[in-house]
Amino acid sequence: MSPIVTAAARPATIDDVPAVARVLSRALHDDPLFRWLFPDDEQRMARTRRFLALTAGFGYVRSGDTRVAEVAETPADPPVVRAAALWAPPATNPEGPLVSLRTWPHWGALIGRARMSAFVRVFAEWKMAAPQEPHLYLAALGVDPAVEGAGLARELLSAGLDRADAEYTPVFTQTLDPTVVAFYKRFGFEVVREVEHPGIGTSHFLSRAPM
Repeated sequence: MSPIVTAAARPATIDDVPAVARVLSRALHDDPLFRWLFPDDEQRMARTRRFLALTAGFGYVRSGDTRVAEVAETPADPPVVRAAALWAPPATNPEGPLVSLRTWPHWGALIGRARMSAFVRVFAEWKMAAPQEPHLYLAALGVDPAVEGAGLARELLSAGLDRADAEYTPVFTQTLDPTVVAFYKRFGFEVVREVEHPGIGTSHFLSRAPM
């Protein structure tokens, strides 16, 4: 029996943080960023989950607009979070100074001193590449591979884009994974810049004008 999407694009609460981290870590653990940050295959999933729990719990759930989609295997089963999107509306800053003060002490132990300076440079380049005008920022989008193909990524992305269009706001995101660029282009995104990070990969910065 096909899984049933019971709720799409509902706002996440702080109680959803473990589920958001679980889903995104399953979706993104092979992303070039996480393969570089956590090269040990056996530890990558757990460390990626911790990274995303910090990002969501301290930043995007509390201060941004994190959305989740739930799936039930049958009508009798309780719904389970199977996809998540971390959004930052124009008036919010889930990666701002107060969030950084809370999260940066954790990054050293998680990432390790050998990669910390390079990680900071990549992060800074991402921030500098963002548009100066008000925009909706998509920090992460992921679907549990167990329900891949059910349309959850499309549902979550479309919900955000609909809000952006209603407010006539551009949307900005970036990815180190070249395989997902074509997915974003189907929704009207264009690659506006690319930056190579030696030993890590190439950041593809994408922007979408309101429609």
